[in-house]
Amino acid sequence: MIAGLLIPAPSALRAHLGTVSDLAVACVFLVYGMRLRTRDVLAGLRNIRLQGLVFLCTYLIFPLLGFALGHLVAPVVGPAFALGFLYLALLPSTIQSSVTMVSIARGNVAAAVTSATVSNIAGIFLTPLLVLLFLHVEGASAGSINSVLLKLLLPFVIGQCLQPWVGTWFRAHPRLVRTVDNTSIILIVLSSVLNATAEGAWAGVTVWTILGLLALCCVLLAAMLSITWWLGGLARMRVEDRIVVLMCGSKKSLATGLPMAKALFAPATVAPLSVPVVIFHQLQIFVCAILARRLARRHSN
Repeated sequence: MIAGLLIPAPSALRAHLGTVSDLAVACVFLVYGMRLRTRDVLAGLRNIRLQGLVFLCTYLIFPLLGFALGHLVAPVVGPAFALGFLYLALLPSTIQSSVTMVSIARGNVAAAVTSATVSNIAGIFLTPLLVLLFLHVEGASAGSINSVLLKLLLPFVIGQCLQPWVGTWFRAHPRLVRTVDNTSIILIVLSSVLNATAEGAWAGVTVWTILGLLALCCVLLAAMLSITWWLGGLARMRVEDRIVVLMCGSKKSLATGLPMAKALFAPATVAPLSVPVVIFHQLQIFVCAILARRLARRHSN
Protein backbone atom coordinates (compact mmCIF):
# COMPACT_ATOMS: atom_id res chain seq x y z
CA MET A 1 0.00 0.00 0.00
CA ILE A 2 2.83 2.39 0.85
CA ALA A 3 4.55 1.66 -2.46
CA GLY A 4 1.32 2.31 -4.33
CA LEU A 5 0.91 5.63 -2.56
CA LEU A 6 4.46 6.86 -3.19
CA ILE A 7 5.49 5.44 -6.59
CA PRO A 8 4.21 7.31 -9.67
CA ALA A 9 3.46 4.53 -12.16
CA PRO A 10 2.76 5.16 -15.87
CA SER A 11 -0.50 3.85 -17.30
CA ALA A 12 1.24 1.08 -19.28
CA LEU A 13 2.85 -0.33 -16.13
CA ARG A 14 -0.47 -0.18 -14.26
CA ALA A 15 -2.19 -2.02 -17.12
CA HIS A 16 0.43 -4.82 -17.15
CA LEU A 17 0.32 -5.11 -13.36
CA GLY A 18 -3.48 -5.35 -13.52
CA THR A 19 -3.20 -8.27 -15.94
CA VAL A 20 -0.71 -10.04 -13.67
CA SER A 21 -2.97 -9.54 -10.65
CA ASP A 22 -5.92 -10.97 -12.62
CA LEU A 23 -3.85 -14.10 -13.28
CA ALA A 24 -2.94 -14.24 -9.58
CA VAL A 25 -6.65 -14.13 -8.70
CA ALA A 26 -7.36 -17.10 -10.96
CA CYS A 27 -4.38 -18.94 -9.51
CA VAL A 28 -5.71 -18.53 -5.96
CA PHE A 29 -9.02 -20.20 -6.77
CA LEU A 30 -7.36 -22.87 -8.88
CA VAL A 31 -5.22 -23.84 -5.88
CA TYR A 32 -8.27 -23.76 -3.59
CA GLY A 33 -10.05 -26.15 -5.94
CA MET A 34 -7.08 -28.51 -6.06
CA ARG A 35 -6.62 -28.47 -2.28
CA LEU A 36 -10.18 -28.98 -0.97
CA ARG A 37 -11.71 -32.46 -0.80
CA THR A 38 -15.30 -32.49 -2.03
CA ARG A 39 -16.10 -35.41 0.29
CA ASP A 40 -14.91 -33.42 3.33
CA VAL A 41 -17.38 -30.68 2.54
CA LEU A 42 -20.24 -33.15 2.10
CA ALA A 43 -19.36 -35.01 5.31
CA GLY A 44 -19.30 -31.86 7.38
CA LEU A 45 -22.75 -30.84 6.21
CA ARG A 46 -24.25 -33.53 8.45
CA ASN A 47 -23.92 -31.20 11.46
CA ILE A 48 -26.75 -29.01 10.24
CA ARG A 49 -27.18 -27.01 13.44
CA LEU A 50 -23.54 -25.95 13.60
CA GLN A 51 -23.22 -25.24 9.87
CA GLY A 52 -26.51 -23.34 9.92
CA LEU A 53 -25.38 -21.10 12.77
CA VAL A 54 -22.06 -20.25 11.08
CA PHE A 55 -23.88 -19.54 7.82
CA LEU A 56 -26.47 -17.39 9.63
CA CYS A 57 -23.76 -15.35 11.34
CA THR A 58 -21.69 -14.92 8.16
CA TYR A 59 -24.40 -14.01 5.67
CA LEU A 60 -27.21 -12.50 7.75
CA ILE A 61 -26.19 -11.17 11.17
CA PHE A 62 -22.80 -9.84 10.05
CA PRO A 63 -24.24 -8.00 7.00
CA LEU A 64 -27.06 -6.50 9.10
CA LEU A 65 -24.61 -5.16 11.69
CA GLY A 66 -22.12 -4.06 9.04
CA PHE A 67 -24.70 -2.17 7.04
CA ALA A 68 -26.14 -0.48 10.14
CA LEU A 69 -22.72 0.70 11.35
CA GLY A 70 -21.46 1.51 7.85
CA HIS A 71 -24.37 3.80 7.01
CA LEU A 72 -24.20 5.38 10.46
CA VAL A 73 -20.56 6.46 10.16
CA ALA A 74 -20.39 7.15 6.42
CA PRO A 75 -20.30 10.94 7.06
CA VAL A 76 -17.25 10.41 9.29
CA VAL A 77 -15.09 8.03 7.21
CA GLY A 78 -16.37 9.07 3.77
CA PRO A 79 -18.42 7.19 1.18
CA ALA A 80 -15.51 5.22 -0.36
CA PHE A 81 -14.36 3.71 2.93
CA ALA A 82 -17.94 3.20 4.07
CA LEU A 83 -18.47 1.17 0.90
CA GLY A 84 -15.48 -0.96 1.84
CA PHE A 85 -17.03 -1.56 5.23
CA LEU A 86 -20.30 -2.66 3.64
CA TYR A 87 -18.39 -4.93 1.24
CA LEU A 88 -16.52 -6.45 4.20
CA ALA A 89 -19.82 -7.46 5.78
CA LEU A 90 -20.78 -9.51 2.68
CA LEU A 91 -17.59 -11.58 2.48
CA PRO A 92 -17.30 -15.28 3.38
CA SER A 93 -15.40 -16.53 6.41
CA THR A 94 -11.69 -17.31 6.32
CA ILE A 95 -10.41 -20.85 5.93
CA GLN A 96 -6.82 -20.99 7.11
CA SER A 97 -6.96 -18.61 10.10
CA SER A 98 -10.37 -19.92 11.27
CA VAL A 99 -9.18 -23.52 11.27
CA THR A 100 -5.89 -22.52 12.91
CA MET A 101 -7.65 -20.63 15.71
CA VAL A 102 -10.09 -23.49 16.33
CA SER A 103 -7.14 -25.90 16.51
CA ILE A 104 -5.28 -23.67 19.00
CA ALA A 105 -8.45 -23.37 21.12
CA ARG A 106 -8.89 -27.19 20.98
CA GLY A 107 -12.25 -27.01 19.27
CA ASN A 108 -13.87 -29.21 16.62
CA VAL A 109 -11.30 -28.87 13.84
CA ALA A 110 -13.13 -31.11 11.35
CA ALA A 111 -16.29 -29.01 11.69
CA ALA A 112 -14.22 -25.83 11.34
CA VAL A 113 -12.70 -27.05 8.06
CA THR A 114 -16.16 -27.79 6.69
CA SER A 115 -17.76 -24.56 7.93
CA ALA A 116 -15.02 -22.37 6.52
CA THR A 117 -14.92 -24.31 3.25
CA VAL A 118 -18.69 -24.21 2.75
CA SER A 119 -18.70 -20.49 3.57
CA ASN A 120 -16.02 -19.81 0.95
CA ILE A 121 -17.64 -21.94 -1.75
CA ALA A 122 -21.03 -20.33 -1.08
CA GLY A 123 -19.35 -16.93 -1.09
CA ILE A 124 -18.25 -17.38 -4.69
CA PHE A 125 -21.95 -17.20 -5.59
CA LEU A 126 -23.50 -15.24 -2.70
CA THR A 127 -21.07 -12.33 -2.29
CA PRO A 128 -21.25 -11.12 -5.94
CA LEU A 129 -25.03 -11.52 -5.86
CA LEU A 130 -25.35 -9.56 -2.61
CA VAL A 131 -22.99 -6.88 -3.94
CA LEU A 132 -25.16 -6.40 -7.01
CA LEU A 133 -28.35 -6.35 -4.92
CA PHE A 134 -27.27 -4.05 -2.08
CA LEU A 135 -24.17 -2.07 -3.15
CA HIS A 136 -24.92 0.35 -5.97
CA VAL A 137 -21.40 0.94 -7.25
CA GLU A 138 -20.22 2.19 -10.60
CA GLY A 139 -18.46 -0.69 -12.32
CA ALA A 140 -20.35 -3.38 -10.41
CA SER A 141 -23.03 -4.67 -12.73
CA ALA A 142 -24.35 -7.90 -14.16
CA GLY A 143 -21.22 -7.99 -16.32
CA SER A 144 -19.24 -8.41 -13.09
CA ILE A 145 -20.83 -11.83 -12.66
CA ASN A 146 -19.17 -12.93 -15.92
CA SER A 147 -15.86 -11.71 -14.51
CA VAL A 148 -16.43 -13.71 -11.31
CA LEU A 149 -17.34 -16.82 -13.29
CA LEU A 150 -14.23 -16.51 -15.45
CA LYS A 151 -11.69 -15.50 -12.83
CA LEU A 152 -13.01 -17.30 -9.74
CA LEU A 153 -15.50 -20.07 -10.41
CA LEU A 154 -13.94 -21.57 -13.56
CA PRO A 155 -10.46 -21.96 -11.97
CA PHE A 156 -12.08 -23.45 -8.86
CA VAL A 157 -14.03 -26.01 -10.93
CA ILE A 158 -10.88 -26.90 -12.89
CA GLY A 159 -9.05 -27.33 -9.59
CA GLN A 160 -11.79 -29.62 -8.27
CA CYS A 161 -11.47 -31.74 -11.43
CA LEU A 162 -7.72 -32.02 -10.84
CA GLN A 163 -8.10 -32.56 -7.08
CA PRO A 164 -8.15 -36.40 -7.13
CA TRP A 165 -4.67 -36.41 -8.68
CA VAL A 166 -2.95 -33.40 -7.09
CA GLY A 167 -5.00 -32.73 -3.93
CA THR A 168 -2.85 -34.84 -1.61
CA TRP A 169 0.31 -33.03 -2.70
CA PHE A 170 -1.22 -29.57 -2.19
CA ARG A 171 -2.62 -30.52 1.23
CA ALA A 172 0.85 -31.70 2.22
CA HIS A 173 2.34 -28.31 1.28
CA PRO A 174 0.27 -25.67 3.13
CA ARG A 175 3.14 -23.20 2.89
CA LEU A 176 2.75 -23.14 -0.89
CA VAL A 177 -0.95 -22.31 -0.52
CA ARG A 178 -0.12 -19.47 1.88
CA THR A 179 2.50 -18.18 -0.57
CA VAL A 180 -0.04 -18.11 -3.40
CA ASP A 181 -2.55 -16.30 -1.15
CA ASN A 182 -0.04 -13.72 0.05
CA THR A 183 1.43 -13.10 -3.40
CA SER A 184 -2.00 -12.49 -4.90
CA ILE A 185 -2.94 -10.11 -2.08
CA ILE A 186 0.29 -8.12 -2.55
CA LEU A 187 -0.25 -7.84 -6.31
CA ILE A 188 -3.93 -6.86 -5.96
CA VAL A 189 -3.25 -4.22 -3.31
CA LEU A 190 -0.29 -2.74 -5.22
CA SER A 191 -2.20 -2.63 -8.51
CA SER A 192 -5.36 -1.13 -7.02
CA VAL A 193 -3.53 1.47 -4.91
CA LEU A 194 -1.42 2.56 -7.90
CA ASN A 195 -4.60 3.11 -9.92
CA ALA A 196 -6.34 4.92 -7.07
CA THR A 197 -3.32 7.18 -6.55
CA ALA A 198 -3.17 8.01 -10.26
CA GLU A 199 -6.87 8.99 -10.19
CA GLY A 200 -6.63 11.06 -6.99
CA ALA A 201 -8.84 8.78 -4.91
CA TRP A 202 -7.01 9.61 -1.66
CA ALA A 203 -7.86 13.31 -1.61
CA GLY A 204 -9.18 14.31 1.82
CA VAL A 205 -8.13 11.10 3.59
CA THR A 206 -6.63 11.82 7.03
CA VAL A 207 -5.18 9.88 9.94
CA TRP A 208 -8.47 10.44 11.73
CA THR A 209 -10.28 8.64 8.92
CA ILE A 210 -8.08 5.56 9.36
CA LEU A 211 -8.48 5.68 13.14
CA GLY A 212 -12.23 5.91 12.65
CA LEU A 213 -12.15 2.78 10.47
CA LEU A 214 -10.09 0.96 13.10
CA ALA A 215 -12.57 1.90 15.84
CA LEU A 216 -15.45 0.79 13.65
CA CYS A 217 -13.79 -2.57 12.96
CA CYS A 218 -13.22 -3.02 16.71
CA VAL A 219 -16.89 -2.44 17.43
CA LEU A 220 -18.03 -4.84 14.71
CA LEU A 221 -15.58 -7.59 15.73
CA ALA A 222 -16.53 -7.28 19.42
CA ALA A 223 -20.22 -7.48 18.53
CA MET A 224 -19.79 -10.55 16.31
CA LEU A 225 -17.60 -12.39 18.83
CA SER A 226 -20.20 -11.78 21.53
CA ILE A 227 -23.13 -12.82 19.32
CA THR A 228 -21.49 -16.00 17.99
CA TRP A 229 -20.47 -17.19 21.46
CA TRP A 230 -23.93 -16.40 22.87
CA LEU A 231 -25.70 -18.19 20.00
CA GLY A 232 -23.59 -21.30 20.53
CA GLY A 233 -24.61 -21.36 24.17
CA LEU A 234 -28.25 -20.71 23.31
CA ALA A 235 -28.17 -23.72 20.98
CA ARG A 236 -26.76 -25.85 23.86
CA MET A 237 -23.68 -26.81 21.89
CA ARG A 238 -20.68 -28.40 23.50
CA VAL A 239 -17.70 -26.08 23.95
CA GLU A 240 -15.79 -27.54 21.00
CA ASP A 241 -18.63 -26.66 18.62
CA ARG A 242 -19.20 -23.24 20.20
CA ILE A 243 -15.57 -22.46 19.40
CA VAL A 244 -16.24 -23.26 15.73
CA VAL A 245 -19.20 -20.85 15.64
CA LEU A 246 -17.12 -18.22 17.46
CA MET A 247 -14.10 -18.42 15.17
CA CYS A 248 -15.75 -19.12 11.80
CA GLY A 249 -18.82 -16.94 12.27
CA SER A 250 -16.93 -13.79 13.27
CA LYS A 251 -14.22 -13.72 10.58
CA LYS A 252 -14.05 -12.36 7.05
CA SER A 253 -11.66 -13.54 4.33
CA LEU A 254 -9.01 -11.21 2.95
CA ALA A 255 -7.71 -13.90 0.59
CA THR A 256 -11.15 -14.29 -0.99
CA GLY A 257 -12.34 -10.70 -0.57
CA LEU A 258 -9.61 -8.88 -2.47
CA PRO A 259 -9.58 -11.15 -5.55
CA MET A 260 -13.37 -10.94 -5.65
CA ALA A 261 -13.24 -7.14 -5.38
CA LYS A 262 -10.77 -7.12 -8.27
CA ALA A 263 -13.30 -9.05 -10.34
CA LEU A 264 -16.34 -7.01 -9.28
CA PHE A 265 -15.25 -3.38 -9.12
CA ALA A 266 -13.43 -0.81 -11.21
CA PRO A 267 -9.64 -0.73 -10.51
CA ALA A 268 -9.62 2.66 -8.78
CA THR A 269 -12.51 1.61 -6.52
CA VAL A 270 -10.71 -1.47 -5.21
CA ALA A 271 -8.05 0.46 -3.25
CA PRO A 272 -10.24 2.46 -0.80
CA LEU A 273 -12.65 -0.46 -0.66
CA SER A 274 -9.88 -2.84 0.43
CA VAL A 275 -8.63 -0.72 3.36
CA PRO A 276 -11.42 -1.73 5.82
CA VAL A 277 -11.01 -5.36 4.74
CA VAL A 278 -7.25 -5.26 5.45
CA ILE A 279 -7.74 -3.53 8.83
CA PHE A 280 -10.43 -5.96 9.96
CA HIS A 281 -8.37 -8.95 8.81
CA GLN A 282 -5.36 -7.95 10.91
CA LEU A 283 -7.55 -7.10 13.89
CA GLN A 284 -9.43 -10.40 13.83
CA ILE A 285 -6.21 -12.42 13.77
CA PHE A 286 -4.76 -10.49 16.72
CA VAL A 287 -7.89 -10.70 18.89
CA CYS A 288 -8.83 -14.29 18.02
CA ALA A 289 -5.29 -15.52 18.71
CA ILE A 290 -5.61 -14.20 22.27
CA LEU A 291 -9.07 -15.75 22.66
CA ALA A 292 -7.90 -19.10 21.26
CA ARG A 293 -5.06 -19.34 23.79
CA ARG A 294 -7.41 -18.45 26.66
CA LEU A 295 -9.94 -21.08 25.56
CA ALA A 296 -7.18 -23.70 25.30
CA ARG A 297 -6.38 -23.23 28.99
CA ARG A 298 -9.67 -24.88 29.99
CA HIS A 299 -7.94 -28.27 29.57
CA SER A 300 -5.16 -27.34 31.97
CA ASN A 301 -7.43 -25.89 34.69
